[in-house]
Amino acid sequence: MDLERPIAPDPYSLLPAVPGFALHSTDVTSGEQMDEKHASGNVSPQLDWNGFPEGTRSFLVNCFDPDAPTPAGFWHWTIVDVPVGVTSLEQGTAAPEGATVLRNDMGTPDFTGAAPPPGDREHRYVFAVHALDVESLGLPEDATPTVAAFSTIGHVLARATLSPVYAR
Repeated sequence: MDLERPIAPDPYSLLPAVPGFALHSTDVTSGEQMDEKHASGNVSPQLDWNGFPEGTRSFLVNCFDPDAPTPAGFWHWTIVDVPVGVTSLEQGTAAPEGATVLRNDMGTPDFTGAAPPPGDREHRYVFAVHALDVESLGLPEDATPTVAAFSTIGHVLARATLSPVYAR
């Protein structure tokens, strides 16, 4: 099967610009291959962040693959309503108290690891933390990641991203 196609843009470059802040991980690094545990192991990486703006009232954390061979990329993970006092997620974490993990594009409320088609080019996995000006997006548990992203319009104060890669 021929999977040749244009390289998708960074998904956040297509949105209105917002300030950035620091996002770190002991498990993944932008531009570097993720460990197998974050692929077939379905283990979310450790993340921590700081330097977000005053006025932040909650966070939305997600992971998106813009390189999936679909018209809309692939959502691997979305956690909404992360309390402002939570500034890190341990490896393999579920949701912190008060937050909700939405169904990913596999239909499960968890982290789905990297799984590009065999033989496809390297995929980018964009982990993002969005600093929001609301405590809750007020979404039902069956909301999709796309609905969550749409619901942040007008509420994103700043955004931090890390983009490790994975190829088989």
